[in-house]
Amino acid sequence: MSEEYEHYEAVVVGAGPGGAAAAATLARNGIETLVLERGVEAGSKNVSGGLIYAEESAPYTIDSLFPDFREEAAERPITDYHIHNVAGDKVKSFDITRLHDHDTEWCDAVLRREMDSWLADRVHEMTHETGGGLLTGVRVNGLLRERGKIVGVTCDELDPIKADFIVAADGVNSELARQAGLMNWDEPDEWFQGVKAVIDMPEDVIDERFDVGPNTGAAHLFSGDLFDGVRGGGFLYTNEETLSIGSVFHLDSLVAEEAEPHQLLDNLLTHPLLAQWLNGQYDEVEYSAKLVPDSKKVAHPAPHRGRLVLVGDAGGQMQAQGPIIKGMNHAVTAGALAAEAFAESRMRGNPEKAGRLYEKKLEDEGVMGKLRPTQYRATRGVAENDRVSELVDGVLSSSLGRAVLSSGVMSGQLERLYSSPYLSSMIPDTRTPYVTLPTVIAEELGTEITDENEVEPKSLADRIGDLTYDTDVGNPHIRLRDNSYEASGAAVSACPVSAKDFGGGCYREETVRENGNEEKIVSLDTQPCVECGTCALVADTEWEHPRGGKGVEFREG
Repeated sequence: MSEEYEHYEAVVVGAGPGGAAAAATLARNGIETLVLERGVEAGSKNVSGGLIYAEESAPYTIDSLFPDFREEAAERPITDYHIHNVAGDKVKSFDITRLHDHDTEWCDAVLRREMDSWLADRVHEMTHETGGGLLTGVRVNGLLRERGKIVGVTCDELDPIKADFIVAADGVNSELARQAGLMNWDEPDEWFQGVKAVIDMPEDVIDERFDVGPNTGAAHLFSGDLFDGVRGGGFLYTNEETLSIGSVFHLDSLVAEEAEPHQLLDNLLTHPLLAQWLNGQYDEVEYSAKLVPDSKKVAHPAPHRGRLVLVGDAGGQMQAQGPIIKGMNHAVTAGALAAEAFAESRMRGNPEKAGRLYEKKLEDEGVMGKLRPTQYRATRGVAENDRVSELVDGVLSSSLGRAVLSSGVMSGQLERLYSSPYLSSMIPDTRTPYVTLPTVIAEELGTEITDENEVEPKSLADRIGDLTYDTDVGNPHIRLRDNSYEASGAAVSACPVSAKDFGGGCYREETVRENGNEEKIVSLDTQPCVECGTCALVADTEWEHPRGGKGVEFREG
């Protein structure tokens, strides 16, 4: 029966930038390619901060594959880059545009719904010419195997499809990567969680308040004590007629502090520093969340198995090293390199060697060196030792440490140090760079912000209510294996649409009384789920994507 299955030379799963790059490169090489996307439209399931870079050292950029990209699918060029160290109402800001410009040909702010749908239109045209095309509303749920070997994919909505080459570009929650044994969800410290609000703002107001023009834009990062001691930070990017404002945190720290993502976002939105940009112009139009892989730890050095290759978040290819936040550009490069590897292997009569050639190209082109920097791996054992970290924090917080930081010599060097690409690549995942150091810098060198922030963020209930859902009644995509608070309670606070004192959301804490005994348990309602995957890491669940076209639909992304 398997021989009756439809067959394509290549199947690409996911129509984000990595999948689009792979499909476009495959089609340009005359390869029959089918692209499968589970959203009702490409981009309807995707979320990013988001900035897309074109690196000078990269063999592929999004505009080299899609020449009209910047004019048609992007928001604003980002030309100014700042980081703000915060302690209470005191702030010390540094201009780190030099770091932003390092190895950068250009950088644009984007919104994923518009960007991905634009890419999908081009990809469909290109792949259709080679006998394939792009189908939306199709969830690929697994790998098709024959005699133990991967030969294709299985879908909820279609019969199995066979292929000579399979590109898993299905995002951070890749079911294909997990089924192939190439990725797992075992360690929360290997992942970040990001939440974001899109704020509607007229173009002329953005120009005035951020001192930018039609061909310029600004990025602002935030760190210090405004996030309740959770390791991570905030961001603000200027789009054409909106702002993307959000926060990204190490998931293990979020769980340890029992912090609530929506509240940490609100801490940023209501800080006095943001009054200059938001007062009188706060119109929140969308709330979203996603997991982010920490490439330093999870970028797979050999992201392939048989006919399957992983690109983008599915392969852990998200570079988040202090102020350096790059993902989509690496997905584009990886997708194009994977397609290039298959085209070359096919031409030589050895298509089964495409995965190994892809691995070699990632290494030779310097992609793996960026994702898993040598400097970080060399210093991690010492820098992330708990005792060393506590000692460093103690010294920085001491009168001696404060005196050194506030001295004329050191204070003048801080901005230069923050702008160092070399130092950024070795920043440890500890409280020191995210909380302790920026807090002390702001306390010793900062200026008090006296503006009154008038912003009133939306409630969590309103944020959920404003999202668009097509609930898959009778087919929940998450199931609790263990509803005890010990096993799954972390999801109550860590889930971006749940909270301890909130009666709605996905995860809820309940007290059950039976035979004179009380027990705390966790209940689950998948209807308001934003499909970030957080609970798969912090709760004892069975997690999968909803069927094609079902679940949440993002309008902005």
